[in-house]
Amino acid sequence: MIRYTLLVLIGLLVTACGEREVQKSLTMVTEATFPPYEFYRGSEIVGIDADIVREVARRNNLKPVIEDMSFDSVITAVQSGKADVAASGITVTEDRKKQIDFTRSYATAQQVIIVPKDSRICGVEGLQGIRLGVQHGTTGDLYVTEHIGQPERFSNGALAVAALAAGKLDAVVLDSAPAKEHVSGNPNLQILPEALTTEEYAMAISKNRPELLEMFNRTLEAMEADGTLARITETYMNASPEKETAGEHAGLWERICTAFYTNFVKDDRWSYLVNGFVVTIEISLAAVALGVMLGFLVAVIRSTHDLTGRFRVLNVLCHAYLTVIRGTPVVVQLLIIYFVIFGSVDVSKVLVAIVAFGVNSGAYVAEIIRSGIMSVDRGQMEAGRSLGLSYGCTMRSVILPQALKNVLPALGNEFIVLLKETSVCGYIALQDLTKGGDIIRSQTYDAFLPLLAVALIYLILVVCLSWLLKKFELRLKKNER
Repeated sequence: MIRYTLLVLIGLLVTACGEREVQKSLTMVTEATFPPYEFYRGSEIVGIDADIVREVARRNNLKPVIEDMSFDSVITAVQSGKADVAASGITVTEDRKKQIDFTRSYATAQQVIIVPKDSRICGVEGLQGIRLGVQHGTTGDLYVTEHIGQPERFSNGALAVAALAAGKLDAVVLDSAPAKEHVSGNPNLQILPEALTTEEYAMAISKNRPELLEMFNRTLEAMEADGTLARITETYMNASPEKETAGEHAGLWERICTAFYTNFVKDDRWSYLVNGFVVTIEISLAAVALGVMLGFLVAVIRSTHDLTGRFRVLNVLCHAYLTVIRGTPVVVQLLIIYFVIFGSVDVSKVLVAIVAFGVNSGAYVAEIIRSGIMSVDRGQMEAGRSLGLSYGCTMRSVILPQALKNVLPALGNEFIVLLKETSVCGYIALQDLTKGGDIIRSQTYDAFLPLLAVALIYLILVVCLSWLLKKFELRLKKNER
């Protein structure tokens, strides 16, 4: 079993490494819910930052690659070598300069306050003691924490604005350009005239890449001199996005149809959910297979040690594996595997997710199977041995079939949990089902329908899986009648 598991992992690794780009590329990471600097148009990430990086790549004969991930992971991706540059409306600060190098500044921005139009908040003095939202890890977050108090933190600005529109917050602090975009999609919101801070945007590059920093600064200087930077900025700053509205006096059915069209039909936004669904299923199935292999191996080693006292060293290693994996969150394990273990290796993100979720699931599957083995009466093992069967043969032919029937409901529950845990894949720039819903939400500023669609898809998957497990369980119990 160990040999087969290693062969599978090596095969996946070789396949993933074979996908490495032969052509020279320039990889940019960003959090693509920050219009007009980065946002989705169809399946493509566009915006001021994206177009600047594409132009830098073109002028230096490089192939641009743009990846979408959580904002608080973009700088880590650059530091670990997973990306060449981070561009996501990143403000230059002294603390960040200690960790990363910045290119020359290409934009000036402000932190502004968004409030409902009927709000009594008129300026900075009204922010004390209210429900204040920010995007996690931004300079707005840092400013509010230092000067006002602890805010409510959201993974992106679109979620914070959606919470404000739904009445869950009293105000939101956000960068001025994306704030204007978000408010334009929410007629009941407004931006206060008084800004909190003024700051400079630049792109982040690893301190170990001075030649890349020099290339960026040289190219950005040339783009500024020939007017390219100004043209790119004006293109997005002056654009007025189309808004689909049904009107104030539209009927309920008309509003539902308009919302459905805006969220799923327009610009083929349904494709985000379809593509995310495929990625979720791919990761879940492969992770389940890996988890079952690892879990079965660990369970056999531990139960054999419990029954016979053999495999002492392996049992200690298995116990350490279970303690570490079950004692840490799966999202932390995912980030460690991506940024640390595979930090210097160019492998498929899907492979990273499969390994992370498979290793995590294996720990729980191991204890489930071990409990099933230990639940079988010891007389079964003694009877098999008295008939001349070896320990391994008795385990395969007598113990494990009974154990499997005993633990099948618990195993099914673990597979369902694994399916839903894949929703954190967005931290490593994978567009799974949940991330697809986030992208739609960032474009339409509608929280209800995208979240409802994602929830329904997960619910249908879980119901189907539960039905299949029930059928399998009934089939296994036929011989008991």
